Amino acid sequence: MDMEQTASWETRLRAKKQLEMFTAKYYAACAAGGMVSAGSVHFLITPFDMMKVNMQAYPLKYRSIVSSFGTVYREQGMAGIWKGWSSKLFGYSAQGACKFSLYEYFKKSTSDRAGPAFTQSNPTLIYMASSLPAQVIADVALCPFESVKVRVQTHPGFAKGVSDGFPKLYATEGITGFYKGLPPLWARNLPFAMLMFTSFEHSVNFIYGHVLNRHKSECSLGTQLGVTCMAGYMSGVTGTIISNPADNILTALYNNKGSTSLQAARRIGIVGLFTRSLPLRVMLVGPLVTAQWFCYDTCKVLSGLPTSGGDTVKRAQIEAS
Repeated sequence: MDMEQTASWETRLRAKKQLEMFTAKYYAACAAGGMVSAGSVHFLITPFDMMKVNMQAYPLKYRSIVSSFGTVYREQGMAGIWKGWSSKLFGYSAQGACKFSLYEYFKKSTSDRAGPAFTQSNPTLIYMASSLPAQVIADVALCPFESVKVRVQTHPGFAKGVSDGFPKLYATEGITGFYKGLPPLWARNLPFAMLMFTSFEHSVNFIYGHVLNRHKSECSLGTQLGVTCMAGYMSGVTGTIISNPADNILTALYNNKGSTSLQAARRIGIVGLFTRSLPLRVMLVGPLVTAQWFCYDTCKVLSGLPTSGGDTVKRAQIEAS
């Protein structure tokens, strides 16, 4: 694509009618962007998630990424490698729609209640206070799909996917079976979400204010999406490291019906909680979060909305740098 075509593309997008900020249509566009970004990205990495879950559930059998793929392929074929795709697609679509739109909503409402002076002085508190309730609600939407997914991936013959997994799980464990893993899911995802959104916002502000030395509005859309990708990767890796212990406990709980979180933690051990499947998760989640933010912001731009973050960068900061 040459410079003239790029300029034409940007001109058309910038000329697109802007949605009014913080209206019902604005939050609906954010929900749609979150649904598309989270659902599609998580669906595409299903084979890696399948390996991660089995490495956590059966570490003696699945010792490395390469050997795990070979083992699953020999025993279950290509269908085995893609086990859990429907739960990933529908579950994370629901989670993404809730998480991104509610974060935008709570960030606006929390900032309004706190006032401009407090918000500008304490942006980290605003980001954390906004991401926490958004992720709580998003995980309630995700949990039933996650419950089915792990059982499908670790217990061959349990079910093929969402359509037969939901009724089978309800028949055997009742409604509590769908939400058995909600506390450890929160334990994994709440710190992850708070760190992800906070580090993303700070990374975007840092890049505009101290690397590019320009306000976001002065940058091309291509540059803005590039900033989104860089900040997204940084936020994904940070959240992955912190959330790894809870992720291991979550898999252990789903895999051992009568186990408690404390029993699972003792069985895995302190070192195992922080290291088991961590390289695969970093390899998986870093690019995943990057792709998620890129897809989300692309959907926002196509809807007539600005890219995420960078709104708190003041010209004084840029000029001072």
